[in-house]
Amino acid sequence: MIIVMSQNATKEQIRNVEKALSDLGFKTHPIFGDIKTVIGAIGDKRLLNTNFISNMPGVEHLVPIMKPYKLAGKELQKNPTIVKVGDVKIGGPEVVVMAGPCAIENMDTYLETAGKVKQSGAKILRGGAFKPRTSPYAFQGLEEDGLKIMAAAREATGLKLVTEVVDTRDVDLVASYTDIIQIGARNMQNFRLLKEVGMHQKPVLLKRGVSATIEEWLMAAEYIISEGNPDVILCERGIRTYETSTRNTIDMSAIPVVKELSHLPIILDPSHAAGTWKYVTALSKGAIATGADGLIIEVHSSPDVALCDGPQSLIPSKFEQLMNELDPVAKAVGRTM
Repeated sequence: MIIVMSQNATKEQIRNVEKALSDLGFKTHPIFGDIKTVIGAIGDKRLLNTNFISNMPGVEHLVPIMKPYKLAGKELQKNPTIVKVGDVKIGGPEVVVMAGPCAIENMDTYLETAGKVKQSGAKILRGGAFKPRTSPYAFQGLEEDGLKIMAAAREATGLKLVTEVVDTRDVDLVASYTDIIQIGARNMQNFRLLKEVGMHQKPVLLKRGVSATIEEWLMAAEYIISEGNPDVILCERGIRTYETSTRNTIDMSAIPVVKELSHLPIILDPSHAAGTWKYVTALSKGAIATGADGLIIEVHSSPDVALCDGPQSLIPSKFEQLMNELDPVAKAVGRTM
């Protein structure tokens, strides 16, 4: 429910409405406009006494929120959310590129790759310290030692960091090292984990589940925002279909659809979508053309010996070429790189 306050509503009247809603078990989200204030009331609508609230001093009228994702949708917040990671802004005019290897393997390789992706224009450094794998025998990541390597790379390059957390027990640890907490596709509906990262104030990169609808994806974002963390970045990374020529099937239409339904920024992971480096450039261009706010791309200095996802990783020279080719595409749609 949205409570629209009258133009001359006082601060005390606004506070009284918020208190009344809170007493009924609702979370309130006031938005102070130049002319009017509106209050979003999030909770079980069966508990809301609409006659009582609508007759309170200062209340102009009530508007129901029709979408189930109250905080992630545009009914309550019309303006796009811009997620700030230090001086990097995701969701604004600039297309932000995150790049780095799938997994952190050792200090030397990671620092080498970090320096090269920064030189090519990446603003955020990716890398996995905790690696959930299909096989229990596959490389599972260096865990905290990997996080320490990431921190060293940030110190050396100045790049911000994004890395995945896979367990509620590790959220505090990962948050203490990274600048963006990533929720992987496997955990998109791990609601305990979503709520845990929602209680932190680090931005969250939320990947779409392999079989998730857009509404389910936005509802996952709702879990995070409802816990008090508004800085959610959505990431399309391909969904599972009957097609086998690529690792996943990229849902390019999800980008404009999300832009219509939600105020949250959205980026594309072309590496996981394709499963092979050969298609990364084309998918990246398509993402920018359809309105993506950024990209997260796997880059490795020696993909042939990578411990994780080598076939879909660009070598640094290919990444540099990609960045050069993306610039005119961004300019054609009114964006910058």
